[in-house]
Amino acid sequence: MISIAHVSRLIVGVVLVTATLWGNQAKAAAKPGYVIGFSQCTNGDAWRLAMLAGMQKELSFYPEVTFRMKDAHNSSALQEKHIREFLQEGIDLLIVSANEAEPVTPIVEEAYNRGIPVVILDRRTTSKLYTAYVGGNNEEVGRTAGNYVANLLRRQGRVLEILGAPGSSPAVDRHRGFAQALAAYPGLRLVGELNSNWERPSVLARLPAVLKAEPDIDLIFAHNDRLALGAYQVCKQLGLERRIKIVGVDGLPGPHGGIQLVQDGIINATLLYSPGGEEAIRMAMKILRKQPYEKENILSTMVIDSTNVLTMKLQTEKLASQQQDIQRQQELLRKQRDTYASQQTVLYVLAAALLGAALLGLLVWRAFRANRRINHQLALQNQEILSQRNQIQAFAEQARVETEAKLRFFTNFSHELRTPLTLILGPVEEMLTSGSNVPAAHRHDLSLIRRNAQRLLQLVNQLMDFRRIDVGKMPVRATEGNLVAFVREIMDVFERPARQRGISLRFLPAQPVIPLWFDANILDKVFFNLLSNALKFTPERGQITVSIQVVTAEQAVRVSVEDTGRGISEQDKAHIFEWFYQGQQSVAKGSGMGLALALGLTRLHLGQLSFTSQAGQGSTFVVTLPLELPANLKASTTAPVPAPLLTLEEGIAESPTETTLPALAQGATSEALVLIIEDNPEVNAFLVQKLRPHFQVSAATDGTTGLRMAADTIPDLIVCDVMLPEISGLEVVAKLKEDWRTSHIPVVLLTARSAPEQQVEGVQAGADLYLTKPFNPTFLLESLRTLLANRDKLREHFRRELSVDTATVAPQRVDQKFLADLTAIVEANLTRSDLSVEDVARSLGISRVQLYRKVKAVLGTGVTDFIQSQRLTKARQLLLTEELTIAEVAYQLGFSTPSYFSTSFKARYQVSPSEFRALHTTPSA
Repeated sequence: MISIAHVSRLIVGVVLVTATLWGNQAKAAAKPGYVIGFSQCTNGDAWRLAMLAGMQKELSFYPEVTFRMKDAHNSSALQEKHIREFLQEGIDLLIVSANEAEPVTPIVEEAYNRGIPVVILDRRTTSKLYTAYVGGNNEEVGRTAGNYVANLLRRQGRVLEILGAPGSSPAVDRHRGFAQALAAYPGLRLVGELNSNWERPSVLARLPAVLKAEPDIDLIFAHNDRLALGAYQVCKQLGLERRIKIVGVDGLPGPHGGIQLVQDGIINATLLYSPGGEEAIRMAMKILRKQPYEKENILSTMVIDSTNVLTMKLQTEKLASQQQDIQRQQELLRKQRDTYASQQTVLYVLAAALLGAALLGLLVWRAFRANRRINHQLALQNQEILSQRNQIQAFAEQARVETEAKLRFFTNFSHELRTPLTLILGPVEEMLTSGSNVPAAHRHDLSLIRRNAQRLLQLVNQLMDFRRIDVGKMPVRATEGNLVAFVREIMDVFERPARQRGISLRFLPAQPVIPLWFDANILDKVFFNLLSNALKFTPERGQITVSIQVVTAEQAVRVSVEDTGRGISEQDKAHIFEWFYQGQQSVAKGSGMGLALALGLTRLHLGQLSFTSQAGQGSTFVVTLPLELPANLKASTTAPVPAPLLTLEEGIAESPTETTLPALAQGATSEALVLIIEDNPEVNAFLVQKLRPHFQVSAATDGTTGLRMAADTIPDLIVCDVMLPEISGLEVVAKLKEDWRTSHIPVVLLTARSAPEQQVEGVQAGADLYLTKPFNPTFLLESLRTLLANRDKLREHFRRELSVDTATVAPQRVDQKFLADLTAIVEANLTRSDLSVEDVARSLGISRVQLYRKVKAVLGTGVTDFIQSQRLTKARQLLLTEELTIAEVAYQLGFSTPSYFSTSFKARYQVSPSEFRALHTTPSA
């Protein structure tokens, strides 16, 4: 039987052979490529652009050429540097257009001596060591200009010459030719010369003074069209544009070129001086292709004036149009070549695929015949395997159910251990920290009880961590921190026990600060277990070394814990990370969970835990952590926390005077009422015993009873267990926060559920504090006092908020919604002098007692004081206008007499209504 892998290898072979043939054909069809470097340093943007345009136009006929251009921007030193860069890059030919001849002559000679062809464009060097020259004859340009000027002025007149940059070869040659031509005409006088930098601004700055000194000049000859345009602008400024004739040089096409200037009548004539871009590329290709060429290639010149300017413009536009057509045709040709190459590739691939399909069909037919012979045997084997698989699945499901039941029992049992631990550690902690006269022997026994209870609590926590890892309920919430400081804090815990046994505890971080994303809760347990094991198995006078180093090559951080103990035996090494494995050690046996838990937590953190050990020489455990964690393991949000305390707002202070009901506790006093909801009788009794000396305490043993007592008594604070019969503590919190009667009461959740996600769930339900069993009674007491103090601050906030001019509160929470409704009812009935507390309670649909308790709990004041406060606040608004008299304001706000209104207003604001109006209103004019 032929395998599919064999068929695949055959098809791949056919495709490779076909691709090789096509690649060879493509290489044979490819043309040799050339690299041409162009170093440019000439003046004038228009001239430079015309030169480059000519080069690009000619290069379009040679697609195999790579053209590289470096612009020195009139700097001969930079041009020399560019030419050296070209020589290092390995070009095939160099084109040089210099601004000054002498500075670049040595580097041009060096390139020529290296065997690289050099084409000099436009401006010559001072040496003859170059391959070819392409450019105009500037001396001939000057002579032609001189003869044209003589004819234009009829051999009589005064001429001013505007030269290019001093010392540049084009300026020198053009002046020489111009002067020679004028010498043949005695009637023509060259009355002045003006130097420039080839650019128009230099003419605009200097020419006005010359023309004022020589006002009878008949013609200006400028060495380029830009200078000629500047001369025209100066003449127009001085009103001489009609009398003085202007002749320029270059004759470039385009909207700003010399041809357009002649056509527009700005200058009288320009001499054509070709940039030579096209000719330079043609000469370069002749040299590269080993074709015959001339070393000296002088470009011709001609005069463009009103007689031929239209013809020249039409010719240049026609050439530009033809060049665009050529470029479009070349682009179309390139696309057709690409299409042809693509189609050729597809053809080869299809041929290979067809051949492969034919081979595959043949092999499939043969394989089909072979498969028919074994299908019957496979069917019998499949039936047997299916029967066995069903049996295995049944066994596996039964085992899963049994394991889950065991683990659930194991977890619940671990939870239940927290309640008796609470009843053990609570009294012991109080006896040890209360400062009572406990005998030394009893204090030693109590310390022994506390130490072993804490040890038992640690074992319970490890069992819970094992269960959470097993069911995937321990998420990683990494934050960025300093790993060195984190490990040092853990080591501080072991400093004292190590010193007592004479063990040297060394810490060797490679760097003082190592930033890392890590979950402190997870790594704390890992390093604590490793250090605990090291301390346990290190003999007296031994040494424990903790080192941290960053491994850049692995993008990781290594934390090693090395001890000088007796090491790990060979038979124990294979089982050291197994759960509940205690090894063959004769002493210092533990629970067998520490290393297994450390390994599980390290892997959960995407790290590795490894060890090396030699019997009698100690062990080294290494934790390797990645430098970067995935985004899903980073703590992007903070767990919900109780709402922050609101700050007091500025307003007018008010002192409540009505105390119809007993005042609620202010802060943590014995008048505060605390409701305890706990189903365990012993824990319930323990909480009542510890809180009764400090608060008034009532207790309930289930959630339903607790909710009813909370609605009836409106306590100042509620302590509730999470695991309650019938209705859970989380549901109790949710119902308390939904009911406006109890929404303001702080709730403390007390539970054995210590997982972070369980604590988050409790806070999200609305709990103000989440404490886990076993808890410290002193910490619980101080937490309750703090919560009550915070409620006082919040009550003061609400009371001050309602004392401002606009007393309506935005209904964002249940308490604010209650205050908004209360305020709206009072404001709607301010005109009623007989408005009573019963009327307000009836409008809210509650009893008078419930209204008093709610207002007193939220605002710390009575209902009557609240109504009076709203009336006086409204009175301030009405007094700011003069539309109503003081008596009308009093009756409109429900005061029985104006005198009672004035007395109440002055008692509240320390000024009478008339004085308040006088202070806050402006007298009319």
